[in-house]
Amino acid sequence: MNHELLFAATVERTVTFALTGAKGGFARTLLAQSRVMPGLTPAVLCDLDVPGLRALCRELGFDEADLVVAETPAEVAAAVSRGAVALVADVALLTAARYDILVEATGNPAVGHAAARAALVDGRHVAMVSKEVDSVAGVSLAALAERNGLVYTTADGDQPANLIGLHSWARVLGLEIVAIGKSGEYDLVFDPATGRVTQLDETVDAPALGDLLTLGEDVPATLAARAEAVAGLQRSATADPCEMAVVANSTGCVPDVETLHYPVVRIAELADVYASREDGGVLRRSGVVDVFSALRLPGEASFAGGVFAVVRTHDPVTWATLAQKGHVLSRNGRYACVYLPYHLMGVETPITLLSAVLHGRPSGGAAPRQHAVLAGRARRPLTAGTVLTMGGHHHDVDGVAAVLLPADRTPAATAPLYLAAGATLSRDVAEGELITLDDLTGHDEGLLAAWHDGLAVSGR
Repeated sequence: MNHELLFAATVERTVTFALTGAKGGFARTLLAQSRVMPGLTPAVLCDLDVPGLRALCRELGFDEADLVVAETPAEVAAAVSRGAVALVADVALLTAARYDILVEATGNPAVGHAAARAALVDGRHVAMVSKEVDSVAGVSLAALAERNGLVYTTADGDQPANLIGLHSWARVLGLEIVAIGKSGEYDLVFDPATGRVTQLDETVDAPALGDLLTLGEDVPATLAARAEAVAGLQRSATADPCEMAVVANSTGCVPDVETLHYPVVRIAELADVYASREDGGVLRRSGVVDVFSALRLPGEASFAGGVFAVVRTHDPVTWATLAQKGHVLSRNGRYACVYLPYHLMGVETPITLLSAVLHGRPSGGAAPRQHAVLAGRARRPLTAGTVLTMGGHHHDVDGVAAVLLPADRTPAATAPLYLAAGATLSRDVAEGELITLDDLTGHDEGLLAAWHDGLAVSGR
């Protein structure tokens, strides 16, 4: 993309957006960035905590006079028509004023789906940040957008969009993709002086890592030993397979194992680890999505929750030259890893919004199809009448483990995880069983309809 042309287009026209979940962490980064960008401005901001949202806007430098708390469609329309920003608590008010694109960031599967669908029906583009919505309804929403001549897209700055873009780049270049993925949200920082490893604000003793800082000849054995050394840390999160479900549906890459591999890996080792088993790596097949835990020493650069693609090398001289320049190659020279060590959240998202509105382009990738299913297995015996509550920073579903399954190997009755979230079990579910559609009652009917529509669009 020619970013200068995109910038020039903003001189001629201002792109307006609505934003849900507007008091959240992602939303703040987008709002802060929009304050320093020409040609991009919010029109309607929606959050359940309107006073908190108003305070956030004031903190970011919005003028008090330009912030209008609106409780009716007429109040929303009047505020936006005079150039003010309408602050609302009800997503139903989002269509009361004109704007170009909705940024959906509630993280609430049913509410987010309803907001996105209403926007598309009403002629607005949609940038989807809520991976929970996308994992269930993304295929259906994308198809609706196409029928209406609109753009439905993931958002640059989030790992799914960045990884989908990296995959598209590799495909255009004709590179044979072996694996794509991302690092977990937080690095594992090992201090050899103390024998301790820190992940965000948690530190545990892991002296064994001192002897495991290189892969050795037996890669799986080293990875197993590293995993055991850091077993005291919770490295996986429901958000990871959810994001990989979104990536899978846009790229056709599918999980190698349903719980993902989650190897503890140093950046320079990625091409050796994400190699086929025949070449000493961990993969049983090519074309997979996965997540790893980035291991580094204090003072070393972070992977920063970035994304990677491992490809097969072709011309040996080309790749030997690139290795001399510091690029990551496997020890046998058959694999190379290309990576972007960042995801900048809403700081990057304006590129998506401008591209969608001004050029009718999504952030990257083909129209999504249901290539993978984010499902749930019972972590323990669950009894009829249990409400599958969703909560926590990573939107875990209580008592249910998130698993990512290739769609062509998933039983037809399997429920997507975030359709099950908030629903009630209608029967007992044994530990280890997949949650099925027949197990649920009280789920959102609109979301269920979108799931079935997405399956039909995908020919499943």
